[in-house]
Amino acid sequence: MDDRKARILRLTLFATVYFVEGAVLTYFSAFNVLYLRSFNLSFSLIGLVGGITLIPFVLKIFIGLLSDRVSLFNKGHRKPFIIMGLLLQSSAFLALPFISPGTAFPLYLAAMILASLGMSTYDTTTDGLSIDSTPPEDRGLVQGLMVGGRALSAVVMAVLMGAFSEQGRWSISFLMIAGLGFLALIPALLVSEKKERAPDLQFSRDAFRSWRSAPFLLFLVLGIVYPLALYSAQGMVGAFLNEGFGVSLGTVGLYTSVFGIGTIAGGLGGGPLMRKLGERTSILSALVLTSAVTLALAVAPSAGLMWILVFLFGIAFGYYETVYFAMGMDFSDPRIAAFTFAFIMAVGNIGIGLGQPLAGMLVDAVGFKPMFGIFAGVHILALPVVILIFRYRKPALEAA
Repeated sequence: MDDRKARILRLTLFATVYFVEGAVLTYFSAFNVLYLRSFNLSFSLIGLVGGITLIPFVLKIFIGLLSDRVSLFNKGHRKPFIIMGLLLQSSAFLALPFISPGTAFPLYLAAMILASLGMSTYDTTTDGLSIDSTPPEDRGLVQGLMVGGRALSAVVMAVLMGAFSEQGRWSISFLMIAGLGFLALIPALLVSEKKERAPDLQFSRDAFRSWRSAPFLLFLVLGIVYPLALYSAQGMVGAFLNEGFGVSLGTVGLYTSVFGIGTIAGGLGGGPLMRKLGERTSILSALVLTSAVTLALAVAPSAGLMWILVFLFGIAFGYYETVYFAMGMDFSDPRIAAFTFAFIMAVGNIGIGLGQPLAGMLVDAVGFKPMFGIFAGVHILALPVVILIFRYRKPALEAA
């Protein structure tokens, strides 16, 4: 296979895998709350469920370390793990139509944990493959494809899930997600990967020295704060529309699609904009934009205005993620690429894991709008962290 075809196949794999991930995240972030509420579970319990199912993503660093060190079955450091993760996730979603959260809640939770484990496995190793095979100048493109593919999935799947959920046909959504995972196996099986890595890319403990730098440690702080506010607020938008404004579940799906369209725009535009503005200006502007839109959700007077706000929230979301993930690729030493990037993402998942129960408790205690206002303030608190990252950053990374 020539280099051009191999590159196209890798880009196809990245976009396809993240399309599958987008379908799962659409369910987790927008419809899991609604599904469990149909069984009269409290927001506090639902938030706790969201936190527990993120445990595999916190532990994904060990998957990354294993991938960096081991060529599984002598078939490669990334490809076998991607295939295994897709199979595990799809199998878990195949089981969900046969599990009732109302009468078999522990079993439902176990299936969700297995799905999360599968997703964390292919997510981590796909990121590792992208760092292994992508030159620095293409990282914005790759992250744009990943964020865009995930957002495009959200657009399509949100409409379908909204329609099926309104009809009470949740099992169709679960089977669709499972089917998408099986389809993603096609490019995963076709993509080529070297069974052994070049000497300068092989695992080395010396690579961990970069972890002691002030910019990296501050970047991890940002990685906790930003998703704590961003994902927690985003995860409650659907319930806010449904219970705060009386919007039907089918229409909530349309709102979620509008959010996805905004995310596609933010993701695909984020890479070129980052190259033009630079990482520092890009991430500072992303923070300010996200804070402003989240605050606007807190004061929105009607469901009609929410169409615009949800779209803007999607742009902020996609832009923020593209810039942040590209920065994460820059901080990842090639010798421990999957482990470092997984560690960065795992730290972020700690923020999500803390934020989801917090969001549920805030809604139960003070309501949706104050909750959005609080998370808008959290984004502003992250601004000094970003300023310090670039103040102490190495010249080589400043030029990246």
